[in-house]
Amino acid sequence: MVKIGILGAGTWGTALAILLCDNGHDVTMWSKLEREAKELDESRDNIKNLPGARLPKDVKITLDLKEACTDKDLIVMAVASPYIRATAKEVAPFIKEGQIIVNVSKGLENGTLLTLAEVISQEIPQAKVAVLSGPSHAEEVSRRIPTTIVVGSHCKETAHFIQDVFMNEVFRVYTSPDMIGIELGGALKNVIALAAGVIDGLGLGDNTKAALITRGMAEISRLGVAMGGYMETFSGLSGMGDLFVTCTSRHSRNRNAGVLIGQGYPLDEVSKMVNQVIEGVNTAKAALALARKYNVEMPIVEQVNLVLFEGKSPQDAVADLLVRDKRKEYSTLDWD
Repeated sequence: MVKIGILGAGTWGTALAILLCDNGHDVTMWSKLEREAKELDESRDNIKNLPGARLPKDVKITLDLKEACTDKDLIVMAVASPYIRATAKEVAPFIKEGQIIVNVSKGLENGTLLTLAEVISQEIPQAKVAVLSGPSHAEEVSRRIPTTIVVGSHCKETAHFIQDVFMNEVFRVYTSPDMIGIELGGALKNVIALAAGVIDGLGLGDNTKAALITRGMAEISRLGVAMGGYMETFSGLSGMGDLFVTCTSRHSRNRNAGVLIGQGYPLDEVSKMVNQVIEGVNTAKAALALARKYNVEMPIVEQVNLVLFEGKSPQDAVADLLVRDKRKEYSTLDWD
């Protein structure tokens, strides 16, 4: 049995608490919000946003951050990306040397342009930080629907430890040393998923969405390789796998937000209607800044930013993507 502290009691943190408790581990889940903690503790058979899921009685829920972090073999960072640095800073005094922390949130930090694991490592330098990502909607994981995911760590032993902790007969975990590639795939796919939702909101077809997903993957992999990631990662679970599920699933808050944008709703109304953190909106500006920093062409990301923050119509964004200059599909392929 492994002692685990989960920081963040949203849908993903709760789904992982169910999974890890099922695996026989000692799980304590922390929430910063007293109302959220009370609702979870009292309504274990009726979890908000996780229909059909049940939170086991053995999962302890606490408002005490020190309790959630002290004497733990593993800490799971499951707060939304905008709150990662603040939470890590608050947690740091309670973290022992060599503590393993696995980040399961997806995004980039605006301003610094750091990945979330890099943010955690800055604030908690004494910890061993890993990442867990892949096509894994909380709604399905919480109901024990078969899922496959990847854990990334610079340390092989840390990756294998996390793999053993999470893996069971319905939750398969692979390992990888490519932390930067895994995090970029998980963060940037949310921006592309917004665009995929816009396609649906405009009433366009499967051809359009397939083109969007494929070219979106090309953008993600170009930037990822430029930043030190490996191409194999972007064809894997945290790349194409996560991109596909987030662009097509009814569970995807980013896709659902994009649908509303495509239907003409302004961003502030969309945020209220979705009523959850829309990670793609938070990541879009950082993604565009990284594209410019590394001199990587990302036209879909650019158009998403124009629609979100500059008032460009979704229809004009789609039209401008289609009339770009003619080019080869892959610059590395040519005729003899």
